[in-house]
Amino acid sequence: MARRRTLRPEEEEIWHAVARTVKPMHLLTPSFPPPEPHVVKTETTAPLVPAQPRLALFRLGEKSRVKPKLDLAPTVAQGLAAAPLQMDAKTHGKMTRGKLAPEARIDLHGLTLSEAHPELIRFILNAQSAGLRLVLVITGKGKRRDDDGPIPQRMGALRHQVPQWLRMPPLGPAVLQVTEAHLRHGGSGAYYVYLRRR
Repeated sequence: MARRRTLRPEEEEIWHAVARTVKPMHLLTPSFPPPEPHVVKTETTAPLVPAQPRLALFRLGEKSRVKPKLDLAPTVAQGLAAAPLQMDAKTHGKMTRGKLAPEARIDLHGLTLSEAHPELIRFILNAQSAGLRLVLVITGKGKRRDDDGPIPQRMGALRHQVPQWLRMPPLGPAVLQVTEAHLRHGGSGAYYVYLRRR
């Protein structure tokens, strides 16, 4: 679409002279602004710089050079590994390599969240009062459910909830460290819980 041309100063003067001689058709008369004296503007404009393209130049069929950054929440194992070490480093190393045998274990596998929480509280507090230091909490890895639709969903509510329960009262003051178990003790389906001395 073509840009509208503005009137030059001499054309504006002619227009106003003609507009003054015209007889209006309606009672309301249009108000025309008085002609302004033509002033030459002496602004210095910066040289035009071509705009930067939004996308980097590419050829059709070329592979992407930039890897997309996905902001995903850390997994349970990554969150536990990033937690600060509260216990002796040598003992922690033995524990994560599966060299320390748990003194007691509880299997929450197959329980609902409302059934598992009181059982876990009872087990941890009894183990601490008995003077135990390392216990194993088995949650299971979760199961695949095909009845929810065409895409099977990974269910592992206990696996995700147990580390949070172990940080919250009444268990938080009793627990010193929580780590994913070694493969010989259940791997990602179980947790080592190292208890504080009473």
